[in-house]
Amino acid sequence: MIELTVNGALVKGEESKKLIDFLREDLRLTATKNGCGAGACGACTVLIDGKASRACIPALAKVAGKAVVTLEGLSDREKAVYAYVFAEAGAVQCGFCIPGMVMSAKALLDANNAPDDGEIRKAIRSNICRCTGYVKIKDAIRLAADLFRDNAPVPERRFTGQLGETFHRVDAAAKTLGTGMYTDDLHKEGMLYASALRAAYPRARILKIDTGEALSHPDCAAVFTAKDVPGNNKIGHLEFISDYDVMIPEGDVTRFIGDAVALIVSRNKGSLDAIKALVKVDYEALEPVTSPQAAMAEGAPLIHAKERNILTHEHLVRGDADAVLAASKFVVSRHYSVPFTEHAFMEPECALAEPEGDGVALYTGGQSIYDEQRECARMLGLERDKVHVLGQLVGGGFGGKEDMSVQHHAALAAYLLQKPVKVLLTRQESINLHPKRHAMEIDLTLGCNEDGILTAMKAVIVSDTGAYASLGGPVLQRACTHAAGPYNYQVIDIDGKAVYTNNPPGGAFRGFGVCQSNFAVESNLNLLAGMVGISPWEIRYRNAIRPGQSLPNGQIAGDDTELEACLLKLKEPYEAAVAAGRTVGIAAALKNAGVGVGIPDTGRCILSVEGGIIHIRSSAACIGQGFATVTTQIVCETAGVTPDKTFAEPPDTRRTPNSGTTTASRQTVVSGEAVRRAAEKLKAVLDAAGGNLAALQGQEFSGEFTTVTDPMGSDKSNPVSHVAYGYAATLALLDAEGKVERVIAAYDLGTVVNPKSAEGQIEGGILMGMGYALTEDFPLEGGIPKVKYGTLGLIRATDAPEMEVYLVNPGMRGGLSYGTKGVGELATIPVCPAIGGAYYRQDGVLRDKLPMANTAYRK
Repeated sequence: MIELTVNGALVKGEESKKLIDFLREDLRLTATKNGCGAGACGACTVLIDGKASRACIPALAKVAGKAVVTLEGLSDREKAVYAYVFAEAGAVQCGFCIPGMVMSAKALLDANNAPDDGEIRKAIRSNICRCTGYVKIKDAIRLAADLFRDNAPVPERRFTGQLGETFHRVDAAAKTLGTGMYTDDLHKEGMLYASALRAAYPRARILKIDTGEALSHPDCAAVFTAKDVPGNNKIGHLEFISDYDVMIPEGDVTRFIGDAVALIVSRNKGSLDAIKALVKVDYEALEPVTSPQAAMAEGAPLIHAKERNILTHEHLVRGDADAVLAASKFVVSRHYSVPFTEHAFMEPECALAEPEGDGVALYTGGQSIYDEQRECARMLGLERDKVHVLGQLVGGGFGGKEDMSVQHHAALAAYLLQKPVKVLLTRQESINLHPKRHAMEIDLTLGCNEDGILTAMKAVIVSDTGAYASLGGPVLQRACTHAAGPYNYQVIDIDGKAVYTNNPPGGAFRGFGVCQSNFAVESNLNLLAGMVGISPWEIRYRNAIRPGQSLPNGQIAGDDTELEACLLKLKEPYEAAVAAGRTVGIAAALKNAGVGVGIPDTGRCILSVEGGIIHIRSSAACIGQGFATVTTQIVCETAGVTPDKTFAEPPDTRRTPNSGTTTASRQTVVSGEAVRRAAEKLKAVLDAAGGNLAALQGQEFSGEFTTVTDPMGSDKSNPVSHVAYGYAATLALLDAEGKVERVIAAYDLGTVVNPKSAEGQIEGGILMGMGYALTEDFPLEGGIPKVKYGTLGLIRATDAPEMEVYLVNPGMRGGLSYGTKGVGELATIPVCPAIGGAYYRQDGVLRDKLPMANTAYRK
């Protein structure tokens, strides 16, 4: 045993134990987060003898006699300052990185209470944030410095909570101070730990699984295989497909490296790996199918029972594209190649399950508690209401937490053993197994007349959907329906296929297929501009969709369409950059809100008055976008109450009605409208009671809204594909070294619920789009990922560009959910092609493959 000081108290621990495990598990100081376990993300930052240090690296022997300070050890004054400044600056989204950011900020400000921008960037360079783009985190640290230096009191802010107000996020303080609970922060008495043994090969037949030696280990509580699954061994995010194996049984064939072969349960978290190593699996290794081209080839082995391994095929035709292109003055055809990319959300996947009656209670951090309930009930052979799912804080998702990862395994082990069981992925497991942004190969032809007016486009899109369906079909649909861009022309021919391979699955990822096809069409547009002899800004402005015009999919653009305003906002900086000889690129994009394409899409809400407080009850997951804050502001706006009279409940299948998955930028529009409808009912009764909320004690007010859209391939002349579209234009400026120096973005989000939160999401989206363009990759060899968290190419604070964000049309409009549109996905989409356009202007070389080669970031 060794001694050290933690937050001023002398403590003892085993010398071989990692500091982070000692803090979190022995001392229950859970503000210190474990994001990667390899010293690459900074979420575990603490102070060791006053220096910012990562707690996941040293064993206790290395810190013997030293003084460790965690976030819990800050003074009350420091906690009050940091809680205020991070909320005031809008620096908190998913929140998982924020405790580490606070500790890095403390180390800086203890030594330097007047840091400049470069010093702040340097201080947090070891801390990754995947949500914010660092802009508002820097603002928060700068504000904290002011308060500490001047010994100023923490300001008291009072809010109306109405729409358009920069209202502090309702969860900001809890996330900043580390008191908010993510799933791995939970602990149950007598808890067991489980982990899946993963496939040794992306494609191999399992001949035998021998668990005998593993079961003899003194810590082993159980080893489960597919034959122990009491219900259906096949589950899936889309119920009508359900092609995902809970575990691969003996005699069957693995489909990718992340497949579970056995589930090991231990009484001791530290012995899980040793027990897993004792499970003996005999394989017959088979040649993996690692590209869509190989998968569709004659005689290729079928990964699932789908002809030529094609999960889904879409063909969108309006007009005769071949004839119109043949008659067009200018035509450009190019091939584009984009890779898988990793979400790299800060919080690794975790679930905790325990017996509850004759079912289970499941604590999770996913993107839909009702999806998790449905899939786990299917696996256990139970009625759905026997699986009680309680949503915790979610440390980022971006679409990557829509599929099952650990929830089903925790539920299975808890149900079979009748004990609480926690399953936590290592960061490398997370990288290897959860669905990625789809890799795609795109051939795109675009034509225009002599004035640069677009005439027609034709595209062939082949998407690698990997080993399982996930959301490969809907992602392909979105890639196809948005492939023509946000422009006013109506002749298209788009053929898309999503193809099974033995690679990790492709699934939902911020942009949902549109990042890929938008990169292609916007790049072609730059080439056409050069052929016509006009600027990239001008060709976009001439073709920009305007109210009353028809989008390429036939939908009539609504009166709230503001792409023209977005482009006009960038006209002056674009022309000034060109006049100054600067290297500049520009791109535009649109993104749907809501599932659309004829699929029923429902949001629900219950407002219940309990103890003089309006409880806002919706199952919609907050994955960083701030949905609890959105609902609070909609209730305050509609019912005329103040935020202190509201409480947004966390998702819970016993309390909160099914509002669908947090996906497709849908929650603010679809579930937000349900909240508005419920609040209107409450207001009517409240007004009749003379504004006395206590008089409504025990009453409930329900709201529900379902979108009405037309299916793909509708024969209507002007089908309604989606209930709303957001629009954006982005400008990227390079410096003399060829690095991205500044990004200027104008976004049409409709009614802006919370301007600072919207800006923060856009800034984070800009940085994610920049990474997609320049640095992020997901290399595979034979279907096996060859990447670690530290080599994903995530952009750090020292490399983030300056950003300017403009919100056009920020006033409140009517319509669904007060005319909101959502921002989460749109934020990322136009950034990559804008950067590509800047490099094309620099050297005349079209970069048609991501991440872009021959840049200051990648040779």
